[in-house]
Amino acid sequence: MDFQTTSIQDLQILEMDYISDERGSFYRLFCDRELQEVLDGKTIVQINHSMTTTPGSIRGLHFQYPPSSEIKIVRCIRGAVFDVALDLRSNSNSMLRWHGERLSADDNLALIIPQGFAHGFQSLEPNSELLYLHSAHYDPGAEGGVRYNDPSVAIEWPIEISNVSERDRSHPLIKADFAGISL
Repeated sequence: MDFQTTSIQDLQILEMDYISDERGSFYRLFCDRELQEVLDGKTIVQINHSMTTTPGSIRGLHFQYPPSSEIKIVRCIRGAVFDVALDLRSNSNSMLRWHGERLSADDNLALIIPQGFAHGFQSLEPNSELLYLHSAHYDPGAEGGVRYNDPSVAIEWPIEISNVSERDRSHPLIKADFAGISL
């Protein structure tokens, strides 16, 4: 596993070593020893899977407030997505900056999203599937969201938006006095 930095502190891209031969291929999706530093003493407690049928569909931007904040490791296992992490941390030099990364089933990449970030994605191909590894259980009382088209964030989605759930269209806009999330 190789770790690559992004322009946002603590947000990393994980490239899995890929082995292939005439039989097919193999890569390690998760190794607690190699991910120990980025997990910061936490363990993976939940694994989720999503499938998005229509290109242009957006899911997110979702996060959980403390004490249920979570680290996410997101990997595309079918199709392709534009995966976005938005820094909401109050103590961060990059608060309200976002990073987008194209993830596909063919590229062996995952995004490691630290606590205090909102996460969302846009499907770029039909029937795109994501696998999410979480360091905290889902807590409906702690969930938060940022609207996908919030002008103060101005995410540049790569293709025309085709579908957004009512829930994600209803996330609040970030207010001018937003002080960030304290972890």
